[in-house]
Parts: sequence; structure tokens; C-alpha cells
Amino acid sequence: MSKKPTEVKDDEVETTGHVWDGIEEYNNPLPRWWLWTLYATIIWAIGYTIAYPAWPMINGATPGVLGWSSRGDVAAEIVAVDEANAEIESRLAAADLTAISDDTELNTYAINAGAAIFQTWCAQCHGSGAAGAKGYPNLLDDDWLWGGDIQSIHYTISHGVRNEDDEDARFSEMPAFGDDFLEPEQIDQVVHYVLKLSGQESDAVKAGAGAEVFAENCISCHAEDGKGDRDQGAPNLTDAIWLYGGDEETIRETVTLARYGVMPEWATRLSESDINAVATYIHQLGGGE
Repeated sequence: MSKKPTEVKDDEVETTGHVWDGIEEYNNPLPRWWLWTLYATIIWAIGYTIAYPAWPMINGATPGVLGWSSRGDVAAEIVAVDEANAEIESRLAAADLTAISDDTELNTYAINAGAAIFQTWCAQCHGSGAAGAKGYPNLLDDDWLWGGDIQSIHYTISHGVRNEDDEDARFSEMPAFGDDFLEPEQIDQVVHYVLKLSGQESDAVKAGAGAEVFAENCISCHAEDGKGDRDQGAPNLTDAIWLYGGDEETIRETVTLARYGVMPEWATRLSESDINAVATYIHQLGGGE
């Protein structure tokens, strides 16, 4: 049972009337400085919400009477950077690709700009380090389907691969030999021949028969020695570099169903200086020829 509040003497501060375990709460007024600070912050908050974007709405937020926005600040900074880089961007757009590396200033700018462009638009497929993934080429090695010199890289970036948006896109198409072109036995034979070509363990009898199947169906693209043809985008089958995998089951899947990877064209999405920059960046990674 709570105790009855004690009587307040004339020289004592009144209590709130709350009693808990014999403890009473004084009814001291808040300090004037604290109250004025509270009132000031309330006034400041109201002013801020009027002047700046503040209250979320269904399709946006209140814009504020000053018209300020963080997006506007970023846009202004982008314009300032573009203006500062306008001269070197013009030089890069008009530069001879093979001569960029001879100009230290231009080459440094191209590599740095190209790295940023690559991380923004290319890393999703080729990886942040450009080492690729299954179905996406490694850009660090010397195995290029359509050539690894800087002009070839520039062309591939500009027009893409097997897309329907650019008439000049790189295009090659391997038939799906499982669609009434070859019998399962013949596919098995040519798979073992390809395994043999790439120095892997294979069935000698099947590989021998597969050599004839290969000669009748594959050399027009991959050449008699299996080293491919860059003009057609036909890969070298004699090395250990595989776009989709070089084990027996994966090769069988490729021969049976074919592959049809697509790369978008970038000429309509990036400026000429951007394409020159990213081509320079990719070329200097180590795999460019």
C-alpha cells in the first residue's frame, strides 16, 4: 500500500503527487535555457521542411521552396567534370588506337576512364577482374575468338556479338549436331577426337573414328588441325582454354546442342571516347595482342 504524501512546507518544492516505494517526485520546472532550445529546434525543423525536400509523398517528396536537391548537386558536379575533361575526351575520341599508348597523358587517362567504364558496364559478365566465367570470355589470356589486337577489341565492343540490334555484329553459329545432323554414336566419336586434340584422356578407337567425322563436319570452321579460325569466331580446340568447359560431358553438350552467346552492341550506348578508353583498358590487361 502506498504511503500518503507528506505535507509540503512553505520553503519546499511541490511534488507531482507520484509516490513509489516511499520516493516522491519533485515538480521542478524545466530550465529556461532548455525550453528555449527546444522551441528553437522546433522552429528550425518547421523551417527546414518548408525550405528543403522533406516529406515523402506517393510519387515523390515535397520539393522545398529553395528548389535544392542532392540529384541537382550531383548533376552539376558531373557537368563540371565533363567540362574539365572535354579537351582530353576530344583527343581520345579522335586518337589512332594504336598510338594511344605512345602518349603518356592520354594513355593514363584512357586506362583510368576505361577501368571505370568496364566496372560499370562489363564486369557483370566478364567479372570485376576481367577473368570471365562460364560462357563469358576471359579477357586476360591470349585466346581471342575474333582477335585481341586493339582494333579488333574496339570493333567487338562497338558492334557486339550475335545481337539483333547491329547489322555489323560479330556473328558465328555452330550447328546443333544433335538435330538430325549426326547420330549419337558419331557425336560420341567426335567428342573423343576433340578430347584427343586438346591433350586429354580419350578412347583411341572412338577418337580414330571421330577424326573422320570431324573432317566431314568441323574443319570448315575449326580448320584441319583444330586450331580454329578467328575470321569466323571459331575457337581453338587444341588448347586448354574453354568458354563453356572442356570435359567430356560439356563437349558432348556443346556438339549436340551448340552454343549461342550474345554480347550487346555498345556503339549506341557509349561515346567513341568511352569505347576507345575501355578498349585501351582491356588491351593493356595482359591478353591484348
